[in-house]
Amino acid sequence: MSFDVTRYDFRGKVVVITGGSRGLGHAMALGFARAGANIAVASRKLDSCERTVTEIRALGADGSAHAMHAGKWDDCNRFADEVYARWGRADVLINNAGLSPVAPSSLDTPEELFDKVIAVNLKGPFRLSALFGARMAAGAGGSILNISSVAAVQPAPDTAPYGAAKSGLNVLTVAFAKEYGPKVRVNCIMAGPFHTDISKSWSRTEYFTKRAKENFALGRAGEPEEIVGAALYFASPAAGFTTGAILTIDGGASYPKAAHSE
Repeated sequence: MSFDVTRYDFRGKVVVITGGSRGLGHAMALGFARAGANIAVASRKLDSCERTVTEIRALGADGSAHAMHAGKWDDCNRFADEVYARWGRADVLINNAGLSPVAPSSLDTPEELFDKVIAVNLKGPFRLSALFGARMAAGAGGSILNISSVAAVQPAPDTAPYGAAKSGLNVLTVAFAKEYGPKVRVNCIMAGPFHTDISKSWSRTEYFTKRAKENFALGRAGEPEEIVGAALYFASPAAGFTTGAILTIDGGASYPKAAHSE
């Protein structure tokens, strides 16, 4: 069977992206727009979403801007209703919104911070996947993509709640794939270090650059655009037999290079 490039044609489709105004979410929003999709962009700041929609329209697609907090149940409910009221459908949901603050220690992690990290990274994707997945399953079907982190399998003490939440997101990927199949496919990208406006405080430092060259197979952090191809694949008919899958995209960061023997 020959490869059909039209499988990456998203014209007429509606792609919903949380955290879509910055970082990896922004790159995916523009990537899907270039493929013809209409994009519902959500984040806590409406003005940032509106600027992204302006970029989407400049590419010849259309979009809608939505202010929502991914960690709040009521916001998730309202957001789903807004998307269906505006577009009448949702073909792809990308749970990308995330939060990964550093704590001085587990003992000194405030309850408020712990709850916020779990809410944004785990509770929100759970609720949104249920809201959109149920409607997709009752309709024409669709695809859900979770953006996890290698912290799920390589946790660090100073971001333990974040790693735990992302590990939970990996579990939810499989659970929802079972619940909403066969009409809805649910997959996950487990992302490593990427250069974004959010990560610039550490990803551009001399320390990180040196460590990446020494330990990562590709010797660097990723660029946001380098996640787009995988997102397009998971959301497209090309991945028609792929669900419950977790794909690591980290430049080899999860498997540090062995030290050279003398």
